[in-house]
Amino acid sequence: MPEVNFQQPINSAARIVEEYTAGKRDFERAELGDADLQGLDLKGADFSYADLSTANLSSTNLRGCDLSFADLNEANLENADLRGAMLFSANLRNANLQGTHLEKADCDHNTHFPPDFDHIAAGVNMSNPSV
Repeated sequence: MPEVNFQQPINSAARIVEEYTAGKRDFERAELGDADLQGLDLKGADFSYADLSTANLSSTNLRGCDLSFADLNEANLENADLRGAMLFSANLRNANLQGTHLEKADCDHNTHFPPDFDHIAAGVNMSNPSV
């Protein structure tokens, strides 16, 4: 008989802190729109496909995180550390990136940054499309 997974979606900052502290790093598809994760150390976590729209991530350590396909539209990433993060196809259209450290973060042509954002000046690596 197949095993059924009754795990509830991760949808609170408190649960993220609890599970991260316990050693969990897989938060794929977490539903954290409007969450207050300000100043937390979440380096190396997998937030791919997560909803982080309008979340407060200011001064949060997201170094080396997988944020591929994540919705960060209108998220506050002011002074956050995203160095080495994966941002493939992430939505950062209206995110606050003031003071955000993005050196050596990876993105692709499907990553959406705010208007007038210069990913080259920020040190973001743009992957080349397949030929």
